[in-house]
Amino acid sequence: MKDSIILPEKEFSVHEECGIIGISSVTKQNLAQDIYYGLFALQHRGQESAGIAVSYEKTKIAYYKNMGLVHEVFGEEELKLLPSGQTAIGHVRYSTTGSSNVVNAQPVVFYGRYGRMALAHNGNIVNADAIKERMIKAGHIFQSSIDSEVVAALMNHYAAESILTGIRKACEDILGAFAFVILAEGILYAVRDSRGMKPLIMGTKDGMTVFASESCALDAIDAKIVRDVLPGEIIKVNPDGTTESCFLNNICKKACIFEYVYLARSDSVIDNVSVYDARYQCGKLLAELHKIDADIVAGVPDSALVCARGYSDTSGIPYVDALSKNRYVGRSFIQPSQAMRESSVKIKLNAFRSNIIGKRLILIDDSIVRGTTSKKIIKLLRQNGVKEVHMLVASPIIKFPCYFGVDMQTKEQLIGGFRDETAICADIGADSLHYIPLELLKSACQCKNNNYCVACFDGNYPYDLADIHCGYNIFE
Repeated sequence: MKDSIILPEKEFSVHEECGIIGISSVTKQNLAQDIYYGLFALQHRGQESAGIAVSYEKTKIAYYKNMGLVHEVFGEEELKLLPSGQTAIGHVRYSTTGSSNVVNAQPVVFYGRYGRMALAHNGNIVNADAIKERMIKAGHIFQSSIDSEVVAALMNHYAAESILTGIRKACEDILGAFAFVILAEGILYAVRDSRGMKPLIMGTKDGMTVFASESCALDAIDAKIVRDVLPGEIIKVNPDGTTESCFLNNICKKACIFEYVYLARSDSVIDNVSVYDARYQCGKLLAELHKIDADIVAGVPDSALVCARGYSDTSGIPYVDALSKNRYVGRSFIQPSQAMRESSVKIKLNAFRSNIIGKRLILIDDSIVRGTTSKKIIKLLRQNGVKEVHMLVASPIIKFPCYFGVDMQTKEQLIGGFRDETAICADIGADSLHYIPLELLKSACQCKNNNYCVACFDGNYPYDLADIHCGYNIFE
């Protein structure tokens, strides 16, 4: 039996944004149950709140949302209260914008030009504050502090001709990364931003059309993958199950490469690229690039485990479990405050002392953002008998903030913002430290024609930074 001692857990260095799912069925049925299972599969994308909205009798929407994990928010009674219908959407949230309270939970449900409507959003609208300020001056009222409500109000503002027109014009005005599922007049709409920064995939099951942030949610309800929603695509699902598409302007694919590094589940497929294969390939490339004299290889749970196995298989150095994750503690990165993250860090990971004592260890992590967790992990591994710790990172140095839904928003937060590899190594206390080069990461993720946003590594943002806070005079 392995010895185990509590380790200050990885202060998960980046925060995921949200997870969304939407279903349209040709027949009236209990869609809340399938939405519930889909949200379970997307729980890793947000653990602050969860919500489900069901459209019934065309213009009516019943919904329930609350703070907590999916299974905490939805028990048997809550699911029974949601009626059968032909369309439904669901959401799990981490607060990239807005405070952490039930008012800001999603889906956003509101009365608009076409009766009750609902919207669930993954991502971050960088010019939302500017748009909101202009709309307030024009007489609009807002109940929450989230950018999703601004988007909902903007869609309604432009929807005089049709809901589809309102969605399209609103999405042309907003800047940032987004994927939406929307309910209006009993119809389901799905939207992906013109850069395709946030993932959104479409599937089918028994007369149902399903959209979700990741394919693992389709797997959870036995839906078959049809295809990814294209960058800038707006899809309308008609009551008979047929679909119609239109597109936004200025499409230029720049999908977030951090989905493959850390955000997505390893069993998901995004834009026809397996997350597992990308991470495994990163491990192989690290092994070919950095031949380290060591006894064992381990990964920091969970995102780096696949990469560590790739390194082990290529190098021949045995893979072991050095860290054990407590499955009954929510992922600490979703905590909305630094104090809460620090508290949850202390009970999240355990060290397998008997696996590592006296060994020279290669420790692989998906990324190093602030560096505080890497420092704690290395210190605790040494205290529990590791002879050497050689750290490899399956992404390049994070040098620049992200404005598009990943919560690392200032350069001062980043250990790599003002340090090179040598300085970072000394700061975290490793015997050696190496990062995968950007071109190799892109290769592992099957990059074609520079179709990924890698701004956190190289500072080349998919939008002009001068435009980010400009807003638009939408009433001219």
